[in-house]
Amino acid sequence: MPDISLTTVVLLCVAALAAGWIDAVVGGGGLLLLPALLLGLPAGTPAAHALGTNKAVAIVGTTGAAVTYARKAPVDVRTAVRIGLAALAGSSGGAFLAAGMSTEVLKPVIMVVLLAVAAFVILRPAFGAAPATGPATRRQILAAIGLAGLGIGFYDGLIGPGTGTFLVLALTALLHLDLVTASATAKIVNCCTNAGALATFAWQGAVLWQLAALMAVFNLAGGMLGARTALKHGSGFVRVVLLTVVFALVANMAYEQWLA
Repeated sequence: MPDISLTTVVLLCVAALAAGWIDAVVGGGGLLLLPALLLGLPAGTPAAHALGTNKAVAIVGTTGAAVTYARKAPVDVRTAVRIGLAALAGSSGGAFLAAGMSTEVLKPVIMVVLLAVAAFVILRPAFGAAPATGPATRRQILAAIGLAGLGIGFYDGLIGPGTGTFLVLALTALLHLDLVTASATAKIVNCCTNAGALATFAWQGAVLWQLAALMAVFNLAGGMLGARTALKHGSGFVRVVLLTVVFALVANMAYEQWLA
């Protein structure tokens, strides 16, 4: 356990709880959890330790949310795992390239894409409101594996922020899912990508296991609560949270790009 105050530990646990809830509903919990770790850990702690600990915490909440969703939402687990394995491969490729290029050039492009997505969701109130009319076709599944798996997985390895949100949007559009089912499917995909990243960080010795275990309890509670909230209130509620997270993501990236 790093040498941090009890107050900081409590605040990190609260952040883990809130991040688990946000991530379960619509993705994007890392926007809260990772900055909290970067601020809360002692000065001089390698950034890799914050990233590794973040993954160790997040995978617990994501798994809890995925299990909660799978019990009550009509999730095609087989398709979700296939997309998740593609995302794992994509994120590995993105991480490999990330070391040799500046992602600052890409951030303005991502912000424009996010704003376009927000405009689309606002102007199309029916987006993600209706449940799927039948099982996904082979073509739809292949498109989801390519775009939501390899494409967004690659983005996750290269840049990262908002991956869960992008997954929800892509799965809704490609597989014609409602937002609740898309969120449930995205959690299974996230479990695959988080597991791969965590294995890498653990092999490098970059996980603060004692702190991660404590925070993971709160993240798990937040994840399960968030999944139940989404299931209870439906796609309309998820849509509001989705737009909130998208605008928060744009604001965060704009701050890092031009003000930090």
